[in-house]
Amino acid sequence: MTPGSEPHPPFPRRIPGWIRTHKVTTALLVILAFVIAELATIPWFSVAGMKTENPAGTALMRQRAAEAEAVGKPFTVTQKWVALSRIPKHVVDAVVVAEDGTFFTHGGVDWFEVRESLEKDIQERRAARGGSTITQQVAKNIFLSTSKDPVRKVKELIITYLMERELDKDRILEIYLNIVEWGPGIFGIEAAAETYFGAHAENLTLDQAARLAAVIPSPLRHRPDGDGRYVLRRRGIVLGRMEARNMVSVAPGQSGSPTADSGRAVRSAVSVPAVTSGQTSAKDTTEIDEGGENGL
Repeated sequence: MTPGSEPHPPFPRRIPGWIRTHKVTTALLVILAFVIAELATIPWFSVAGMKTENPAGTALMRQRAAEAEAVGKPFTVTQKWVALSRIPKHVVDAVVVAEDGTFFTHGGVDWFEVRESLEKDIQERRAARGGSTITQQVAKNIFLSTSKDPVRKVKELIITYLMERELDKDRILEIYLNIVEWGPGIFGIEAAAETYFGAHAENLTLDQAARLAAVIPSPLRHRPDGDGRYVLRRRGIVLGRMEARNMVSVAPGQSGSPTADSGRAVRSAVSVPAVTSGQTSAKDTTEIDEGGENGL
């Protein structure tokens, strides 16, 4: 130390002064640290493992368990995994037309639906319409939460991209049908079929399939075996969409009962007649997605 000079204070004591004189740099460093921390939580390598391994549990299941514990209620997960090959085609078709009509043609995100959802949310000043694809719902339900904050949404988009890159459409659909929430503690098509209709998923009727598809956005408020206005209205929309795409032989409201193709599970985009993003058919224009608890 030279004569007349003052000793430098220890580094920790100099930090506040450095921050005051480098505010922009500090803000950028904080943002960078936050982004790195969030990116570190993305399951970069876990997605590829789902090609052959079924998820043992999901973030949504853990969230529901925590919510129940917070209010002192018991919570039990009911789930039975069933292969896509054992799920009837009309059940798969009902879910796809209800939740993601362009599932087999988009790359994970339906940007037309995103725009429509944003416009309606802004118009009504609330999360009024769900715009998530089936792949996005799988990403959120397995790895994230039902939170709508922007950071979670960005992570959802990244995981969605990973899923579309690593998994084929049939596998994504199989996972979805086995993890989607269908009531308090009820997850997956097999558990839902047994709980509400006393049947295995492979024996579900067209009406039962349409009812199950109808309540996916709000499974904690509506039961598929009920006859409330909400369930019946949305059931009719699902059946109408299926008829418009030639998935049922008789349109609802005409003579006879709607009957479904007797084939088994979807194997390609051919099973869902093409209605590309932003296009609708004459009987496929009724809005069905209203947002809700289940990954929308």
